[in-house]
Amino acid sequence: MATSGHPERKVIEGDGGYILEDVPHLSDYIFNLPFYANALQDNPAYSVVKQYFVHVDDTVPQKVIVHKDGPRGIHFRRAGARQKVYFKADDVKACIVTCGGLCPGLNTVIREIVCGLDYMYGVKQVLGIEGGYKGFYSRNTITLTPKVVNDIHKRGGTILGTSRGGHDTKKIVDSIQDRGINQVYIIGGDGTQKGASVIFEEVRKRGLKVAVVGIPKTIDNDIPVIDKSFGFDTAVEEAQRAINAAHVESESAENGIGLVKLMGRDSGFIAMYATLASRDVDCCLIPESPFYLEGPGGLFQYIEKRLKENGHMVIVIAEGAAQELLSESSNQVDPSGNKVLKDVGLWISQMIKDHFKNKMIINLKYIDPTYMIRAIPSIASDNVYCTLLAQSAVHGAMAGYTGFTAGLVNGRQTYIPFYRITESQNKVVITDRMWARLLSSTNQPSFMNSKLIVDNNKQEENSSDEISEKKENGAI
Repeated sequence: MATSGHPERKVIEGDGGYILEDVPHLSDYIFNLPFYANALQDNPAYSVVKQYFVHVDDTVPQKVIVHKDGPRGIHFRRAGARQKVYFKADDVKACIVTCGGLCPGLNTVIREIVCGLDYMYGVKQVLGIEGGYKGFYSRNTITLTPKVVNDIHKRGGTILGTSRGGHDTKKIVDSIQDRGINQVYIIGGDGTQKGASVIFEEVRKRGLKVAVVGIPKTIDNDIPVIDKSFGFDTAVEEAQRAINAAHVESESAENGIGLVKLMGRDSGFIAMYATLASRDVDCCLIPESPFYLEGPGGLFQYIEKRLKENGHMVIVIAEGAAQELLSESSNQVDPSGNKVLKDVGLWISQMIKDHFKNKMIINLKYIDPTYMIRAIPSIASDNVYCTLLAQSAVHGAMAGYTGFTAGLVNGRQTYIPFYRITESQNKVVITDRMWARLLSSTNQPSFMNSKLIVDNNKQEENSSDEISEKKENGAI
């Protein structure tokens, strides 16, 4: 095998087009680092598990669909406990911070990191950083023990509090160094993971024995590479309540229209999956699929057709859809750098009312469950996923890995280098089968003319060319 590529990226190439995008290790920049036998080998809970320790060569492919003569492709290091650890339990002082918006499952992740460190490795010193990144230098910390976090998974939100922005790399790393922290667990979305990457680079620059670990959190499911983010299943499930209410309202009125706005700033996954799960939705509008209002094949024509056929309809729209159509699109950004969006739900409600005012009677009800969905506790499947993510993160940090995000890839827990998580966004591909399945389910038009289809295909080709170019230049 050969190592190549970016000087600060660990890319290992093997036979048959095999590429491992590996994660950094503390021993990469701290030489003669002592290691110890993993105490899990003597833990009664794990002694019955055959091959509990992950083999050093275990990797997970990014893509499972390949052709017989094609390259094996990109792989990531498999997550899990290692036979060697690089921290003694008594020497570990860990901290946990939550950043960005709320998401179901945050408290579960916090709980499982604390319990995983204690129950699996005997680590007793775990701090909670209050209020996001700025809490490192402007807020108090709280001591986290299994007793403190025992039932927090039953609550929504985060017991640590959260905020956007507040990232000052020097102050944060100074605080980490002054407090003697040597494991940092950072829970947040793409912006937060970018911040984690910068913290890791500063830690490495200073030569500190500090493992910096990310746990990806985005209710929109817009983080690339991973199968899905925690809280997504809960969001789709809770969205059903709003869609069901909209359906009841629309059925109960003459020419009733139920309009539901769901989360999805740049990615329409929640709207798409909630629509597919519901079967009551007649039209789903997402940021990735442009649409127009007036004229043949437009939204208004489809609404009129649907009302004449069924007497009612339900529309689901993602919050980031149609922003280019709003006359007063904002250029403002929030503290995380995200563009401040106009309320597309209110806008499209008014546009529909104005269009049909002199044409036919309609009764439109608008439902926005956004903050209700964000604030609820996670459902069972997300709780299981949060547990696996947290334990994978703990195993990785104890094994000396750093500068990585723990995530699910093709159903397997993996360690993914920060740069892969932060270089792009995961979006619905409207020329893919999943979007076609939605169109088949709702029977809505694509709202795409031939020019938009050609432009979208060109965009995908350019994206593929960029990836190929990066590989040729050794960037990935």
